[in-house]
Amino acid sequence: MAPLVTDRLQIRSWTMSDTRDALAIYGVADVTGWLTPSTDRIGDEAAMRSVLAAWSEAQVNLVPPRGRWAIERGADGVVVGGLAIRLLPPYEQDLEISFQLRPDAQGQGYALEAAAALILWAFTQDDTEELFAVARPDNARAFATARRLGMQWVGETDKYYDRTLQVYRIRPGDLAVDPMVKLPDDDV
Repeated sequence: MAPLVTDRLQIRSWTMSDTRDALAIYGVADVTGWLTPSTDRIGDEAAMRSVLAAWSEAQVNLVPPRGRWAIERGADGVVVGGLAIRLLPPYEQDLEISFQLRPDAQGQGYALEAAAALILWAFTQDDTEELFAVARPDNARAFATARRLGMQWVGETDKYYDRTLQVYRIRPGDLAVDPMVKLPDDDV
């Protein structure tokens, strides 16, 4: 995927030069404690480099819209978060969108803006009819973002990741936010 650009952000592939910024996201227990599947905090730069290398290696083999991306703030080039679209277990039929922000970037609308752009792009890909977001029952921040995106609550389940989760769904036309995204031109 070519980078997606919004008014304030760029959604792009992770690079090894993102190690410190990625650690400010995935090395923080207040971020990883909310992730599904359950994820331990990444402890140091060496471990973060290994994770980024694995994500980069896997990315080239994933069928769009699946993947993992960095959320880079346009004003200063700082990576403030991450996004992913992946198949939900156990049946690997449903696509999940997830978003994570470093603590000092929360509350500024970045997750909403980035997720809206990624959702818009995902629905331009073949056979993408809906996306799901799953969150732990006490993750009010995730619920609020999902609702602001136009996602509909579809219930609670223990089907995914062996834990009770709230499930939200979005289909084309449901997006409630104009991400002001510039989709990459396929002819370029």
